[in-house]
Amino acid sequence: MALSDHADARGGIELVLFDVDGVLTDGTLLIGPEGEALKPFNVRDGVAVGLLRQHGIKSGVLSAKSSQPLLTRATQLGMDVIKLGFSRKLEAIAQISAEWQIPPARIAFAGDDIIDIPVMRRIGVAYAPADAHPLVRKVATHVTASLGGRGVAREIAEDLLAARGLTLTEMYAHLLEDDDALGDLVQ
Repeated sequence: MALSDHADARGGIELVLFDVDGVLTDGTLLIGPEGEALKPFNVRDGVAVGLLRQHGIKSGVLSAKSSQPLLTRATQLGMDVIKLGFSRKLEAIAQISAEWQIPPARIAFAGDDIIDIPVMRRIGVAYAPADAHPLVRKVATHVTASLGGRGVAREIAEDLLAARGLTLTEMYAHLLEDDDALGDLVQ
């Protein structure tokens, strides 16, 4: 399903949660000589978090895994919600919904693998990267053109803002008018 096919619930989304491996990264896990895990993140997705924030939409990560690189990146970007080590992601959604007083219908989630399907069935808008597992793409309300780790979050941010009626120029107006804002957005 193309991102622009339906306005549906996208215009009312208050929080976007991203799975990490396969969504914010391409799923590659690099192991250093000391055994530390390294994760390659895409800078376009960092811009997405700032863009969402600029337009009043909260962001966060919800991952079954927990790692220092992930915590560092989510913290650097100023994500509102950081839930790591949750293999039972529906429990995390209930906690997040209660903590932030945001009903699941106003939460969007981007996932790529089987473990994400229960969440995708319970929230307002479910995104999947183009290279997500076929069963995940089938459950998703929207499938991105981007592959995991290749700007999925940026595409989702722009899609949600387009559903609110904003043009690309309007989405990025704060950057186009104020050179200082560019430094705040791009991290």
